[in-house]
Amino acid sequence: MSLKGKTIFITGASRGIGREIALKCARDGANIVITAKTVEPHAKLSGTIHTVAAEVEAAGGHALAAQLDVREESSVAAAVEIAVARFGGIDVLVNNASAIMLAGTLQTPMKRFDLMFGVNVRGTFVSSQACIPHLMKAPNPHILNLSPPLNLDAKWFKNHTAYTMSKYGMSMCTLGMSAELAASGIAVNSLWPRTTIATAAIEMNFPPEIMRASRKPAIMADAAHVIFNRDSRRHTGNFYIDEAVLREEGIADFAQYAVAPGTPLYPDLFLD
Repeated sequence: MSLKGKTIFITGASRGIGREIALKCARDGANIVITAKTVEPHAKLSGTIHTVAAEVEAAGGHALAAQLDVREESSVAAAVEIAVARFGGIDVLVNNASAIMLAGTLQTPMKRFDLMFGVNVRGTFVSSQACIPHLMKAPNPHILNLSPPLNLDAKWFKNHTAYTMSKYGMSMCTLGMSAELAASGIAVNSLWPRTTIATAAIEMNFPPEIMRASRKPAIMADAAHVIFNRDSRRHTGNFYIDEAVLREEGIADFAQYAVAPGTPLYPDLFLD
């Protein structure tokens, strides 16, 4: 399986899972469009679009760093335009950018509510909308949303209703667009981890014990790589789980992905 010569457009690619997917695809010799808001180093968060671009080039890929606010239609359109001008098209869109606040209704300021819906739902929709005309010209086009299976058990809402609604909004994009775009041959799928993943979101929203009980972002990147190489006309409308995808490929050793091998893993949200 190889993505050599393919163009992968990734939102929220300055760190975490987005960065890891970028580097995985870069090792194939892919063209990587690294988009995110972070241009200058952040006081609390590692990585910028430029540091990841350098890593992509070092890994064997071709990088384009583009500052992007996924909430702004004009910003998305501009990033897509320069990506197509540079690489000639888009083969894969990864809607990875996400905002999180795990709080109850009374504890969620409307500013944070708007941020989660702006980044998670609007960002996924507008990025897809901008890329679809170019994906229609690609031989094996994919949209991958980093969002969970739709599980309407109230336990996944009661402690953080706003966040759950926003992530499920991304998943509903998968549900609707996969059917809408099937005739065009564009695969639209979701990918979600079985365990928590060691990212800044986990570090800032959970106790240190959860970080130790997490897996590295590489497992999500490896699963995404498998999905991108699947036939887009035959594999669409799925809510994939990282471990299940890799097991289908014959991978059985998951200790390599553990932050602290031997530590019991902490299951991610939204999975029974």
